[in-house]
Amino acid sequence: MAETKYKRVLLKLSGESFAGGNKFGIDIATLTKVAKQIKNVVETGVAVAIVVGGGNIWRGDEAEANGIDRVTADYAGMLATVINALALQDTLEKAGVHTRTQSAIGINQVAEPYIRRRAVRHLEKGRVVIFAGGTGNPYMTTDTAAALRAIEINAEVLLMSKNKVDGVYSADPIKNPDAKKFDRLTYLEALNLRLEVMDATALSLCLENKLPIIVFDLQAPHSMERAVSGEPIGTLVSGE
Repeated sequence: MAETKYKRVLLKLSGESFAGGNKFGIDIATLTKVAKQIKNVVETGVAVAIVVGGGNIWRGDEAEANGIDRVTADYAGMLATVINALALQDTLEKAGVHTRTQSAIGINQVAEPYIRRRAVRHLEKGRVVIFAGGTGNPYMTTDTAAALRAIEINAEVLLMSKNKVDGVYSADPIKNPDAKKFDRLTYLEALNLRLEVMDATALSLCLENKLPIIVFDLQAPHSMERAVSGEPIGTLVSGE
């Protein structure tokens, strides 16, 4: 097995990453590429947990803006993450990766309930664990769920995958070609500069628990493998 810097990681997949080049839905070709990267990392002996978003199916903020109750919109978003989790689980298992999905909201016909000790045991047995349903609470983003689950399972790093963006920039690099990329940031710099690493609650959780974050483009070849091996890739957010 190749030597890796991290032995247990949590990967945050945004809903947009499921859509590929589309605005909505699930692009199977993109999902297959993501699954291949995850499989390659698992085969190095790294324990991988995943938190999925649901923005490719349902956007709670847009629903709220159109008159839907915020709590109802957030719960609908949690259901969208379950759909993504099941699609990813199926794709991983077809690639030969043993996978379990755990949901923070009760949906026992298709997913296990989230139980921390069971999740850790799955990881110890070499299974990938997908966490769906966010934190199970409205007003909490899937970024916050990713930080929380990473801390709960004692992950050594939080891998924040971005869609076609290879790190943290001073502005949106797609809209502003003069945007500056940061190779390293402290938590406080990311908070004070209001950079779009993740929401403030999630970032504060990482700060308080000294959980490093690597922001990178999962679509780049071998990017996840490079991240877990310790190669400088994307943007590292830490206390240093």
